[in-house]
Amino acid sequence: MVSMRDGVRLATDLYLPPQLPAPVIAVRTPYGRGSDGWAADGLSLARRGYVVACQDGRGTGGSEPDHWDYYLREPEDSYDLVDWIARQDWCDGFIGSCGGSYAGQVQWQMAIHPKMTAIAPDVSGLGVAVNTAHLHMFSNAYARTVGKGDDKVDLPLDRLEAEMLPETLASGYFNAPLDTPASAALIGQFPQLAGMTPAESRRWLWRRYCGMSCAERADMVKQAFGVTEVTILELDALSTLFGHRISHDAHTLPCLDPAELCQRFHAPALMRTGWYDWGLNDALATWRLLMESAPKALRSRCRLFIAPSAHAATGYHEGMAERPELQHNYRGSAGVEMLLQWCQAIRTGDLSGWPKVIYYLMGANQWRTATDWPVPEARPHRLYLRAGGALSPEPPPLADEPDDYVYDPDKPTPTLGGSILSHVYPAGSVDVSTAQLRSDVLTFTTPPLAADLDVVGPLTCVLHASSSAVDTDFVARLSDVFPDGRAIQLQSALLRARYRDLAGEPALLEPGRIYEFEIDMWATANRFKAGHRLRLDISSADFPKFDRNANLGGKAGQPAPARQTIHHDRERPSRLIVSVLGEAPADWR
Repeated sequence: MVSMRDGVRLATDLYLPPQLPAPVIAVRTPYGRGSDGWAADGLSLARRGYVVACQDGRGTGGSEPDHWDYYLREPEDSYDLVDWIARQDWCDGFIGSCGGSYAGQVQWQMAIHPKMTAIAPDVSGLGVAVNTAHLHMFSNAYARTVGKGDDKVDLPLDRLEAEMLPETLASGYFNAPLDTPASAALIGQFPQLAGMTPAESRRWLWRRYCGMSCAERADMVKQAFGVTEVTILELDALSTLFGHRISHDAHTLPCLDPAELCQRFHAPALMRTGWYDWGLNDALATWRLLMESAPKALRSRCRLFIAPSAHAATGYHEGMAERPELQHNYRGSAGVEMLLQWCQAIRTGDLSGWPKVIYYLMGANQWRTATDWPVPEARPHRLYLRAGGALSPEPPPLADEPDDYVYDPDKPTPTLGGSILSHVYPAGSVDVSTAQLRSDVLTFTTPPLAADLDVVGPLTCVLHASSSAVDTDFVARLSDVFPDGRAIQLQSALLRARYRDLAGEPALLEPGRIYEFEIDMWATANRFKAGHRLRLDISSADFPKFDRNANLGGKAGQPAPARQTIHHDRERPSRLIVSVLGEAPADWR
């Protein structure tokens, strides 16, 4: 039972190797330090000469107290664990870490300690990417089952998600006011807010929040929402207080200047993520931030590894029977072996055998290396939306009839798979051709390719669109259309229209007015083989992965259908921008 700075004790298992002192691997998790997976990893690493310190997070497992405040106490507790390890006589001075998702987030907090040597955060980032909609189906069950608390259900997450599915599918309507005024509880805490505009209030609160201790942040959130425990739902709702740019994982290490935060890191990172991970965008944005802002001595030792996986699951399934590496996810023996090689390279100071970036090229079933991400040699190419469902490198004519569809929040375009974590829906490369037949989905497809095409890097969709609603969503999805007609999902993203200016203030739409919406579709690495086609589909929901827009802009009432019009003429050239590595088709140049 390891004491934190406030006296709360956290349950910690130690796996000791035959010879001491030894290098140490630290793990912090809310999912049970004694689980089969962590026990297997602890034994495996100890057999190879490492001490493993595996700790239950505050308010989870065997740790004190009897309730869990999601995320908010981790910055201090993670630092304190490193501080404790560094003082033990069984530690030889090397302190590394491992773990994914939540156990990845806490490693960034460990990296601030000057005695931390190396981190290996899987499927994790610093919350520097902006997501404009909230996850729905995962959060709905997660909030009720993980950690301690009076309202927790004693069921594993996979079973609870299945039991809650009818409730999940009947809920998840988004209809928040454009500006949420400071509550009486918040004004009671901070009287200064009474005279501020909502925009001023958001900025002031975030500055104040970043300067608080962990305990002060937890108290503020509880008072703001009138709760006794902070769950994933309250953390997501903090965007109403701080603004849409403050994403979920920004609460890992709340700060005013992410670039300055990078200067405080002492441990280089082996970042591992997957093409179908739901946090891929933030992992890549965090990598870019590290490469631009971290001290040179640290960033030169960081590495990025992108697998064909989803969040703790397989991702790309095509050819899986013949390609065992497609079974990869960040847990398991392969992950342990890579961690051991990483720690050894840092301990010896020899990273010459580690390329800066390793990524998997789906479709070609090849591991590739690069000197950075995005791959410097890749070049952007535009594919324009055209009448009749064409996707073409040729710019549209001066006049081209727009396409439209009706999005009904009560009958939203369904989630079929993709970048999700679910025990009900399959993650990864599902066939979405049935969804593309729906009347609320528009599809735009290239002709069959004459030769293989490698799309490697960022994806962007620029839509010139109007809506009959004052607020709505637009979803863009890229799929690889096989000769047999299957459309295998590669990547998709959703933009909530009120947040179309990511750097500015939210604003409602003027119904019927044409706007330019830029949808960050994250990135992919896929070989479209000869005879295959690229397809972009446009819709207005990905439910229940994300909550669904009621189209009301915060006004009271029943969810209302919206007519969405996509324009693609010479003056309003809606387009998909892909990154091509190697030769592009002759008619693309």
